[in-house]
Amino acid sequence: MADTKSSVIVVLLLLTVFACGLYFRHYGLFYSTFLAFAVVCLFLQARRLRASNGLANRSVCVLVLGDIGRSPRMQYHVVSLSKHGYNVSFVGFLGTKPHQDVLGNERIKIIPISELTGLTAGPKILRYVTKVILQSLQLLYVLLKIDAPSYVLMQNPPGLPGIAVTWLVCLLRGSKFIIDWHNYGYTIMALTHGEKHPIVRVAKWYEKFFGVFSHHNLCVTNAMKEDLRRNWSIKATTLYDKPPLMFREAPLETRHSLFMKMRDLYSPFKPPEEAHSEGVERTAFTKRDGGTGTVTLADGRPALLLSSTSWTEDEDFSILLKALEEYEEFVEGGASLPPLVCVITGKGPQKEHYRALIDRLQLKHVQICTPWLEAEDYPILLGSADLGVCLHKSSSGLDLPMKVVDMFGCCLPVCAIHFQCLHELVKHEENGLIFKDSQELAEQLKTLLSEFPGTEGRLARFRRNLRTNEQLRWDESWDRTVLPLLAADAS
Repeated sequence: MADTKSSVIVVLLLLTVFACGLYFRHYGLFYSTFLAFAVVCLFLQARRLRASNGLANRSVCVLVLGDIGRSPRMQYHVVSLSKHGYNVSFVGFLGTKPHQDVLGNERIKIIPISELTGLTAGPKILRYVTKVILQSLQLLYVLLKIDAPSYVLMQNPPGLPGIAVTWLVCLLRGSKFIIDWHNYGYTIMALTHGEKHPIVRVAKWYEKFFGVFSHHNLCVTNAMKEDLRRNWSIKATTLYDKPPLMFREAPLETRHSLFMKMRDLYSPFKPPEEAHSEGVERTAFTKRDGGTGTVTLADGRPALLLSSTSWTEDEDFSILLKALEEYEEFVEGGASLPPLVCVITGKGPQKEHYRALIDRLQLKHVQICTPWLEAEDYPILLGSADLGVCLHKSSSGLDLPMKVVDMFGCCLPVCAIHFQCLHELVKHEENGLIFKDSQELAEQLKTLLSEFPGTEGRLARFRRNLRTNEQLRWDESWDRTVLPLLAADAS
């Protein structure tokens, strides 16, 4: 049905071009332009017919207008497609190094596109429009240059200008268009500009208008699935974020190796000077006996609190910093609580702002560091932590934080800030706690860590629940959800 619609649209487009060509026949420039466009359309339509021998060429283009190394869900898609025999063109910005499962796969070819920066002249709206136009042309060139894929799977957001350009390319080349809705782009823009800003309104219209042209849609929550159906007339399939197998509790030997590496870079991982002893290799958290080689947890070790972030407007880290200050006051007031090491990982635009706030804190019992970890080290750190904190507040209220999914894969209990559909992931008093402000978070830290490092209490119970109710992994979920969509198209 979609192929028939595409053919009809292309034919109508060509007829329009021909009519315009006749109208402008006395104007050589116009006529030449329209004629050239018609020839290109015919050429691409011919390629479409060759490529559409079904969806048998077993190739997929996965597109993200962002740093592919910081797009874990799209990396998981790419690896899953390759496991099922698809050759994948992975298009996006080259910034952070992707996971080795992507880099070392013969079926995956990374095709870089340039992130447009340096547009500083003229009014802000003009710069934005210029960026959209240039990015559209770049994206159009790249998508027409690669071999015609069976599918183009695109992440949204960001969707401007990707959705329209990708739809046009799919139309001309006979590819199936799949949108993976992680959130709505216009709601993220509204965090900065406000809901009534003209750019935000245009972005909302754009996503809604072009979103319906996709052949398939994936989304991250049932709440988003219902919203797409009710308000956007888009039928979507929920594909929950699930952790791949690399996210699991880390063995002591693996923890110690990572802590030794981090000890040389970050002072909170160094052991106290008084703990030094001959023949023992130490970090703040672990020790290795030089004689037996056995790794054990260090006596009197601090609790390891972990949070990860993209340092954007939808995460207010002042909440965590205030909670840590209150935790410090609890300890100073005589509460029996362990020293705390808080590790906040990630890159993003607001990182330096928060680092300046952290540097001004005067804390004796809490240490904070903000490293950037390699893709292979991040799951190990999660699997070594004692408690996770999530400050992600969805701009739409309809997406879920992948960082919590990864934490649960490592059986790491979580304190997460409340928003609309968080209950689809975090079960209060079962696998973690939900808080609304810094004071409530501070009380939760005090309660959960009051029996650290004991094997009883709420924190230990949450971890046992996560071990007992082990969630579905990404490969199984993807095979159950996405593979049938592709199989139905091929049949």
